Amino acid sequence: MKPLQLDEIVDRESYARLRDGYRRAVIEHKRARRMAVGELVTLLFEDRETLRFQVQEMLQVERLDAPEQVQHELDVYNELMPAERELSATLFVEIEEQARIRPELDRLVGIDEHVALVLGAGEEAARVSARFDPKQRDEDRISAVQYIRFALGDADVRRLADPGMRAAIAIDHPNYRREVELPEALRRSLCAGLREDPAPLLAVPAAAPQRDALLFEVGALQVVAKRGNTTDLWVVSDDLPAQRWLDGETSFGADLEEALRRAVRQVAERAGGARVEASLTRDAGRLCWRVAARSPR
Repeated sequence: MKPLQLDEIVDRESYARLRDGYRRAVIEHKRARRMAVGELVTLLFEDRETLRFQVQEMLQVERLDAPEQVQHELDVYNELMPAERELSATLFVEIEEQARIRPELDRLVGIDEHVALVLGAGEEAARVSARFDPKQRDEDRISAVQYIRFALGDADVRRLADPGMRAAIAIDHPNYRREVELPEALRRSLCAGLREDPAPLLAVPAAAPQRDALLFEVGALQVVAKRGNTTDLWVVSDDLPAQRWLDGETSFGADLEEALRRAVRQVAERAGGARVEASLTRDAGRLCWRVAARSPR
């Protein structure tokens, strides 16, 4: 599946209007891609729509608007995107009782070597071992959430697509031995995803407004990131006529100092340096301070 792109993500204002319907569609879509393997382990097989939903929800909850922030979330979740002839899944170890969580997880240490997709039955069955994310690997403990992949060969793809061929997820860990056949709906969804990307469940508005992203406010000042600019920030005030400030009729020195300090810190952390430029537009009489990226010498 191809990675998610920036132009496939809906801005937060539009997403707030579309969110309820989209969430219902994604919940239904996920239902067909989820399976329990015994009483503790659940697999959710990921695709472009399950991951796109995660990105949209993260942006909404964390109030992220700036292009570089959106791209960062895309980069994170695109790492979970299945490649060609590959299945990608999130493995959940689901334990409801708080006191049992750590003991049960400790019992499952080493599970990364004991999960497989089984295609066929008996001695002729093919086993495709799950590849766990190496960044999550630890010798003496595991996380309750793991990211796994199954790399399929051409023969494996044909077996999975053959309804007469048994397909199951097997876990043969010494402390947890379970083998469960793939539900029919899940198998159909996996085969469809191997052929082509799923149809989008959320349409990007054709005329989505290109607005500045408000990052934070300090008094009458706003700090914004302009669409298309991934480094610079602007400190502006729509309610303060520039002439009043130039004439000394208004004082907001402390607010300006705080706004500039925070903006400079953000830009410098990303670009390694920053410079501040002040400007005054004659037509609108608007004050604006630009915090521009500057690489260190």
